[in-house]
Amino acid sequence: MPLVGDLANMQENYFAGKSTADIAPVLPAGKVADLGGWVKSSLIDVNGNKTKYAIRGKYDLLIEFADGTFGIIDCKFQAKDSDKTDLYQPQLEAYAFALEHPATGEAKKVSLMGLLVWSLLEPAGDVSKGFGIKLKHTWRPIERNPQALQSRLTDFITVVSGVMPSSKDNCDLCNYLSARKEFIGAE
Repeated sequence: MPLVGDLANMQENYFAGKSTADIAPVLPAGKVADLGGWVKSSLIDVNGNKTKYAIRGKYDLLIEFADGTFGIIDCKFQAKDSDKTDLYQPQLEAYAFALEHPATGEAKKVSLMGLLVWSLLEPAGDVSKGFGIKLKHTWRPIERNPQALQSRLTDFITVVSGVMPSSKDNCDLCNYLSARKEFIGAE
């Protein structure tokens, strides 16, 4: 969806170099330190053993607070303002994990996560001067829950690392995967 991507980039770029007071007055003192940065974690530990898996992702805004900790903000552009913090909590927690357990470089302590939502209100302007859109600006904090992420990662890695069950003749997904393997010549 090209328009959504353009709007998200516009939102992120608007906050380049801004202070946290410009984002949401309730935030601790700080400033936008980076836009659209990639993160990659060290290898994930499951039940005391290093796996071959890591987290890789791209955050929208990285905030550096006056106390030396960091915040991760995901920018959202929505038609209507709605609370989707539960949906995006695992994504931001994964970014926090990668920042706190980086594959390379210095770890960054993440003290805050949240969504910065712009939602549509109404058109503004006229034919002679041009049109714009009035937006609602909403800050939605997200609570940290590293234990939930670790549990999800453990479950996921355990499943994908385990033995694949035998396929069944009446399973559409199994038949699709078998046909796909034959088509691409994979084992």
